[in-house]
Amino acid sequence: KLTSLALQPVITPELLHGRVHLKCSYSPPFPEPPGQYQVLWSRLSSPGKREQVHHETTPQSFSYVEMDGANLRLGDTVFCTVTAFRRGTPEQQSLPEDSKGFYAGIKFLPESLEIAEDGKEHVLTVLSTVPIACPGQDDSCKITLQLTTEDLGSRVPGPPDIALSACQVDLLPGPCSGSSCAAATVTVTAVTDFTQDGNRGSRISAGPVAPRELLWRAHTPRDVQVTVRDLPTGNCYSFTDPHIITFDGWRYDSNKIGTFLLCRSESRAFEVHVRQWACGSHRSATTCNCGIAAQ
Repeated sequence: KLTSLALQPVITPELLHGRVHLKCSYSPPFPEPPGQYQVLWSRLSSPGKREQVHHETTPQSFSYVEMDGANLRLGDTVFCTVTAFRRGTPEQQSLPEDSKGFYAGIKFLPESLEIAEDGKEHVLTVLSTVPIACPGQDDSCKITLQLTTEDLGSRVPGPPDIALSACQVDLLPGPCSGSSCAAATVTVTAVTDFTQDGNRGSRISAGPVAPRELLWRAHTPRDVQVTVRDLPTGNCYSFTDPHIITFDGWRYDSNKIGTFLLCRSESRAFEVHVRQWACGSHRSATTCNCGIAAQ
């Protein structure tokens, strides 16, 4: 007779003898724990399809499997399925119970970003869900990731749509907490290009830099998709003798001779100076723009 025993299998990462393992733990039913557990390990091979990688029968309330880079690789989503039965009566099994899928590898949080050309910095966390193993006793016990950006759908060469605060980040070993065994942060900012080019798409990619461990060598985290929301550009004018229209639409005239500050940004190094000189006749005193300097 099949029954549900609420085994609640959970996968956690562990470092055993310097090698990355996954541990499936489950709760034996109280007060009569069954004698044996059948544990089936599987990985997501394609959407909705699993591939078996290991199975064992054990009296313990846990099971280990190694991330060996062959059967289980970084980037895999792993499941463990547990069935309980009594010794001597393997035909009387409980209902098999699945763990939640455990993503083993490096990932970005959040997995996608929508930002605007407003100069704000957005924090992007790079984390490893498995422990960083130290191959030796030197100071190279870390995984270095090279970060790159790419504009999507840009046909005209120009400045990138996004900027990162760092081109590399280091993941250093530490105790695992929650879903993170090592983490680093980088900030993402939309480049203010003063061009009305619509909403644009970019992506951030990461790849390990020359890791010694075979496990990390072929691992490429999933890219972060970034949507840059375009903001309207402000306009101001100084024309003819000179009429001035400000950013917020005020209109007035300036007929003085001299060099004046026309515009200055309060948030960045940008200003415009204008020089005006007499351009009228003896009948009408008029000035015109005769020079401009922009920083």
